[in-house]
Amino acid sequence: MYRKELAENKGMLFVFDHEVLPGFWMKNMEFSLDIIWINQDKRIVGINSNVLPCRDSCESIAPQDKIKYALEVNAGFVEKNQVKAGDRVDFGRR
Repeated sequence: MYRKELAENKGMLFVFDHEVLPGFWMKNMEFSLDIIWINQDKRIVGINSNVLPCRDSCESIAPQDKIKYALEVNAGFVEKNQVKAGDRVDFGRR
């Protein structure tokens, strides 16, 4: 919340202790995001593109399947990088 921006090709990774069906909302955000839902096998199980910020009443956004990770990136990242459900994610270090 309250972030003004997110650097290009950067993201915010949420890691859960076990697979869950979390609800996210965009209250007090300043920009739109793509949310990439990732299971414990590091496969993308869903994507919400161009999730808009909200101010007063916020709709909860949730994956359709249980996830272990949620990755928030700038809106348009998924389309630009041709990310799709079924893709495998590599959290390798550089």
